[in-house]
Amino acid sequence: MTAVEIVEKSVQDVRLLRGNRVKSMNTKAEQVGGNSAADIAKLVVAAIVLAAGVFAYYWYNDWATWQRILVLLGGFIAAGAIGFFTRTGHALRDFLLESNFELRKVVWPTRQETIQTTAVIFVVVVVLSLILGLIDLTLKWTVLDHLLKAGR
Repeated sequence: MTAVEIVEKSVQDVRLLRGNRVKSMNTKAEQVGGNSAADIAKLVVAAIVLAAGVFAYYWYNDWATWQRILVLLGGFIAAGAIGFFTRTGHALRDFLLESNFELRKVVWPTRQETIQTTAVIFVVVVVLSLILGLIDLTLKWTVLDHLLKAGR
């Protein structure tokens, strides 16, 4: 293939992707579109339940603290449960599952590597602080003690 053919093929691929409304180059096919009317209604109900839980927490000041916290947590849990059954809730669940999968692939540093890196950062911060302090003292000595007094 020539360079012109490669560029033309790339342009065709981009046009194809735009035509199919693909959001990203993920291995999974992603559906593009908003929430349905039922999903929007569920999200509104979830927001109302959440607001009711927060409102009840502040409104019932005479209740015991544990009761008020229980009402607040109940509002959060109920709102989350309602929101879970929407398209957005399923997308959030999928995102969290994929994030957890990706976290398992991370190679975490050993304790020794962490301690050594922290020590290096600490030394660099101290050295740079000393350098900046010396620059500040030099400028103070030059400007305040010599240049300003020389004009008198």
